[in-house]
Amino acid sequence: MATTDKLNLTMLCDFYELTMGNGFFRAGYKDKICYFDVFFRQCPDGGGFAIAAGLEQIVEYIRDLHFSPEDIAYLRGRNLFCEEFLEYLSHFHFTGDIWAVPEGTPVFPREPIITVRAPAIEAQLIETFLLLSINHQSLIATKANRVVRAAKGRTVLEFGSRRAQGADAAIMGARAAYIGGCHGTACTVADQKYGVYAGGTMAHSWVQMFDSEYEAFKTYVQMYPDNATLLVDTYNTLQSGVPNAIRVFNEVLKPLGIRKCGIRLDSGDMTYLTKMARKMLDDAGWTECKISVSNSLDEYIIREILHEGAQVDMFGVGERLITARSEPVFGGVYKLVAVEKEDGAIQPKIKISENVGKITTPHFKKLYRFYGNDTGKAIADYLCVYDETVNDDGTMEIFDPEATWKTKTVYNFTAKELQVPIFQHGELVYRCPPLEEVREYCREQVDTLWEEIKRFDNPQSYYVDLSPKLWDIKYSLLKNNK
Repeated sequence: MATTDKLNLTMLCDFYELTMGNGFFRAGYKDKICYFDVFFRQCPDGGGFAIAAGLEQIVEYIRDLHFSPEDIAYLRGRNLFCEEFLEYLSHFHFTGDIWAVPEGTPVFPREPIITVRAPAIEAQLIETFLLLSINHQSLIATKANRVVRAAKGRTVLEFGSRRAQGADAAIMGARAAYIGGCHGTACTVADQKYGVYAGGTMAHSWVQMFDSEYEAFKTYVQMYPDNATLLVDTYNTLQSGVPNAIRVFNEVLKPLGIRKCGIRLDSGDMTYLTKMARKMLDDAGWTECKISVSNSLDEYIIREILHEGAQVDMFGVGERLITARSEPVFGGVYKLVAVEKEDGAIQPKIKISENVGKITTPHFKKLYRFYGNDTGKAIADYLCVYDETVNDDGTMEIFDPEATWKTKTVYNFTAKELQVPIFQHGELVYRCPPLEEVREYCREQVDTLWEEIKRFDNPQSYYVDLSPKLWDIKYSLLKNNK
């Protein structure tokens, strides 16, 4: 199983979270309620949106938060932490509240994917795991969704385990790729653990093991007549690979009345080879034979070869998907946005930077998505203060935070609150849906986005706007903290 299954993931935290926790404890802030947002600042690959993923693993992590005697002994050995704090950690568990956008939801920069309300030590301690789970799986789900959309309805399988950065990246990457739209994976344990369908046929070593390509193909098809996909590029795709595949299909499958079969190419000019292979198969009467291709594919290569007329039924996408090679960092951050005073009043907090993109949006917030009643398409996302309500029975003016002079009026819309409760007072109140349900939800929600937002290159910007009340709070904090 994955490496992290052998570890207490509570200790998978940045060390400063523990030194800060000790400091909060000694400063009397142990029970001070804080609000943190998880959000990202820029979509990967210059895209128009990202896909939220990784929530189920966060749920599992929060439910198991604890420090073992061995953990406490290790921390004591660092000679940095007071005994009272170590005693507190020995009884540690999560008691706060978490809201999150469900997995599979298209999300946009600067809006909260997760909001945490908890005592200061608890809220600070979970930062690293929340970020690594959201950052990794959202990155892979987003990349997978781009690849799947490039394939235009053709089957896409994730083939990247051997190029992933470690066992957990392979397993969680396969899970995230499935959420993003991939039909399956080559990773067996992802099927065993998460139900992501695992499939595969042969490697070049199978063909090389036999005295001839023909013998290798015939032996394989005799063993697996209902799953006969042959790798035809070990020697010469068009002169031997495809002809030998046709010969074996005729000798083994045809007498059995089996028409389902396939060939796979892993090298060469995919456009030319698939065109020629398709003609050879069709001329031989194997019009139902599927053609699969692999070999360092991504959304741009897939888009290009299909534009050139490549005859492909299935894509196996490996290293450039499982590593999100073109932009391998999601960039999610975890920022304090509010604290509660002793009387229960919520005090907004802001981070100000000379880099305008790093200025945060303060306060405990609600996130809405507006859908046009006439089109079913998403119009804009709307951030407001937690105690505001949205009425979708009329028109509404929303405020663009990137341009202080610009507003937009929306009408004839339905407003949906995107975040849902996950934990309340430390208790799980959310049912993590089956992965198949998450994948279908993702597909449905991506379909609500306009095509202009889904462009790979120079997508139209999607509005993530602030309520006038929230903007006034943010502007006041900006002005008073100069």
